[in-house]
Amino acid sequence: MKKLSLIFAASLLVSPLALADVVIIGNPAGPDNLTDNLVRDLYLNRSKALPDGQKATPFELPEGSPVRAQFHDKITGRNDAQLKAFWSKQVFTGRGQPPAEAASPAAMKAQVASTPGSIGYIDEADVDGSVKVILKP
Repeated sequence: MKKLSLIFAASLLVSPLALADVVIIGNPAGPDNLTDNLVRDLYLNRSKALPDGQKATPFELPEGSPVRAQFHDKITGRNDAQLKAFWSKQVFTGRGQPPAEAASPAAMKAQVASTPGSIGYIDEADVDGSVKVILKP
């Protein structure tokens, strides 16, 4: 019975994170929408441009962030360990560098809002007028 109570209590603590809806945000001057595939390609160094030809600049939240985990689960299908291995190989072979990191959702919004061609991701509840939602995966 104690074990069941602990599991229930733990599920209550995790529930708010599970209810968070990640959205892909873009610079207000950028495209109005992107596809899941293009966002995946931008974050996995397979593409470097937006549909309008503008150079894309993806931003990433820190490792261990629940929003980052949800984003990568939905878009790239990779966890933090897989991403670390992927980017180690990309850097070692000279194929690319990982996306710049934003320290927090507020920093992510500020970087995306001030960088033309940039994209990022945050919880939908954190969206404001400084950025626009370009994809709801």
